[in-house]
Amino acid sequence: MQPKMVPVSVFLLLLLSFVVVVVCAQSNGTRISTGSSLVAGSSSVQAWRSPSDDFAFGFRNVDNNNDDLFLLAIWFYKVPENNIVWFAKEKDNNPVFAPRGSKIELTASSGLVLRNGNGGEIWKSKPITASVAFGSMKDTGNFVLVDSINGSIWESFSYPTDTLLPTQKLEVDGVLSSRKSQGNFSLGKFQFRLLRDGNAVLNTINLRSGFPYDAYYISNTYDSASSQNSGLQVIFDEQGFLYVLKRNGEQSNITQPSVGNPVEAYYYRATMNFDGVLGVSSYPKGIDGDANGSWKDLFRIPDNICLSNENPIGRLGSGICGFNSICTLKSNGRPICNCAQGYSLVDPNDELGNCKPYITQSCDEEQEGAGNFNQNLYELVDLPNTNWPMYDYERFSTLNEQVCKSSCLEDCFCVLAVFGGSDCWKKRLPLSNGRQDASITAVSFLKLRKNVSLESFPDADRTVKKQRTLIIVMSALFGSSVFIIFILLGFKCLGLFVLKKEKLAETCTKNVFSECNLIQFTFMDIYKATNGFKEEIGRGSCGIVYKGTTEAGDIAVKKLDRMFEADRDKEFRTEMNVIGQTHHKNLVRLLGYCDEGSNRMLVYQFMSNGSLSSFLFNGDPKPSWKLRTRIAFEIARGLLYLHEECDTHIIHCDIKPQNILLDEDYNAKISDFGLAKLLKVDQSRTETGIRGTKGYVAPDWFRSSPINAKVDVYSYGVLLLEIICCRRNVETELGDGEREEGMILTDWAYDCYEKGRVEALIEGDMEAMDDFHRVERFVRVAIWCIQEDPSKRPTMEKVMLMLAGNVDVSVPPCPYPFSSMV
Repeated sequence: MQPKMVPVSVFLLLLLSFVVVVVCAQSNGTRISTGSSLVAGSSSVQAWRSPSDDFAFGFRNVDNNNDDLFLLAIWFYKVPENNIVWFAKEKDNNPVFAPRGSKIELTASSGLVLRNGNGGEIWKSKPITASVAFGSMKDTGNFVLVDSINGSIWESFSYPTDTLLPTQKLEVDGVLSSRKSQGNFSLGKFQFRLLRDGNAVLNTINLRSGFPYDAYYISNTYDSASSQNSGLQVIFDEQGFLYVLKRNGEQSNITQPSVGNPVEAYYYRATMNFDGVLGVSSYPKGIDGDANGSWKDLFRIPDNICLSNENPIGRLGSGICGFNSICTLKSNGRPICNCAQGYSLVDPNDELGNCKPYITQSCDEEQEGAGNFNQNLYELVDLPNTNWPMYDYERFSTLNEQVCKSSCLEDCFCVLAVFGGSDCWKKRLPLSNGRQDASITAVSFLKLRKNVSLESFPDADRTVKKQRTLIIVMSALFGSSVFIIFILLGFKCLGLFVLKKEKLAETCTKNVFSECNLIQFTFMDIYKATNGFKEEIGRGSCGIVYKGTTEAGDIAVKKLDRMFEADRDKEFRTEMNVIGQTHHKNLVRLLGYCDEGSNRMLVYQFMSNGSLSSFLFNGDPKPSWKLRTRIAFEIARGLLYLHEECDTHIIHCDIKPQNILLDEDYNAKISDFGLAKLLKVDQSRTETGIRGTKGYVAPDWFRSSPINAKVDVYSYGVLLLEIICCRRNVETELGDGEREEGMILTDWAYDCYEKGRVEALIEGDMEAMDDFHRVERFVRVAIWCIQEDPSKRPTMEKVMLMLAGNVDVSVPPCPYPFSSMV
């Protein structure tokens, strides 16, 4: 029998199917295998590109003054400007900068990991719950990590920076944050957010605290009567159309669909611009390098940003521009900020920043009879069509413009008066929300000192030029003398350097330190820096901490004077060896040491905002909930580094609010490694004596078995409850009506959780009540952490995932089953 021949049509059909599959796979994205890497500044492969070359992922040098600093980013590859649409960022939304030689690697266990040239971790993609099979740079501009069953486990679209691309969505609590300026990728003060009530808003923030001011644009997609009529997502579709999708499926337009721009022929982007305007723009495809190609603005929100919140009633901070600045609209619909007459920018490089007065008015100036303020020293300058709404300290009615002017001129507090209709508003510094527009009918009167030429107060450029001229003149006059002095000093420093190096080498040899990259202080150095150990700022389990001052700044000196003699050398070497090699933004940095005779001291960076204990328990009202949640994340991140990421794994053994310090920006850093117990890489448990502080010590310490990192997890759980409630774990002084069982926070917290009364833990904290789902999640995480059985406690990595909401937090059991049976 002759074998049957396969029909040609079938063969062609199979071939066509294969081609379609291949094409579809290609359109999905370029496949990047685990183990693949890119190196910043390398002459080899610079980026991972999408199949169509529309987008690229890799390193970009964005600092014109520094060729050795790079941003890990995604950008339009075919657009000549290579506009960046995404970049790696820290928790605080500031960019992650990588020095030349840094490497981004795609790993199976941790996803994308960015390390510097020395191998130190700089950044990695958010914790993932499955092994990565490969990465994919999509033609949509989305970089995706894919697991073994082709599921997405991380994608750049979920962590937007300042740009949305077609098909990208902004979920509830999602944020687009502006840059500081066009070329400065640091966090700017403008945000586009989707609030939990369903409204999409534009607002400014206080860059120091992160506090969001009231919105200057609102989508009005919140329905108090029915949540189904409220916003669920902000969607930027393939047509370049930006809208809010409601829970009931309806769309509420933010912009209108673009007309006359075929999707196939144009790139689209929605950008939170550095000047506060949310803009949608398009760029024609296929223009590679063509001078005629440019981004075209399709929509901008709001239409006139200077007049947004024309009748404000809330909190707006400085407004669109900085304090003492005036916002006007350019012909292209974008704002420009100018300092008021008699004022200049605090930072000449920040065009949207605050302005300072050349001369500050004082009530202590020359008096004019009977103690009256000398108004003859000042004059008023008319500013038509100009207004500074809000924050007036006095308002009165008058139909006479001159009365308004005289009232300000005679008042040593008044720096500006606004007259409109039949009202006069008097303002004091700083002036906020300044705006100028033809539609404004009010006139402002700005008070300035008489007979003062502004030439006496040159702008920044003239000041710099004069400073440079002065430097040149001084160099010419004293160059010879300085040269001779430097030669003499050079010989002296060389001699001191040689002696110091020999002494340091001797000390290193004597103490057998594996790393000697710290400053070695003499006892007299520290004695002088602390003014004879005059200012005590804290006490630890093995020493007292003093504040000191050096030429480089303030320091904290830990004087080790309470250690048992037999353990003294070992403990000190432990501190030196380990802390000298640990580097993390959430650990207090060790600067140096003193090892002179019986004097052993450690020198740390000084933390200006003190301990978490003072922050949580000494304030009224309570610290902001947003800042408390950030601190909780930062402590967890620091513990994760100690437990799993540093070269020598460390159990802290004494996590408590007194050992969490806050820097000038209220960033949390873990301190006091005097009780730290080390784990070798191949160990998971260790033997040690009982350590720690009552109330935070895990039950494990009191059992005759080795301990592991779970003792820190227990202490963190107690600490997390203190952060949530702003009260100590053991409260000895209860207010009227409080029950005795409320004395122990851990017991009370579980009792409230079990009875469905979690709101009692945050009573009176309206900010936390508005974020109640997160509060509940944090409480569940804390209860898991304080489980009496250490095997039930999560690792710090799992804690991070649960806090962030990346994994479900199941209902915790009673944390004290063993104790309850006793």
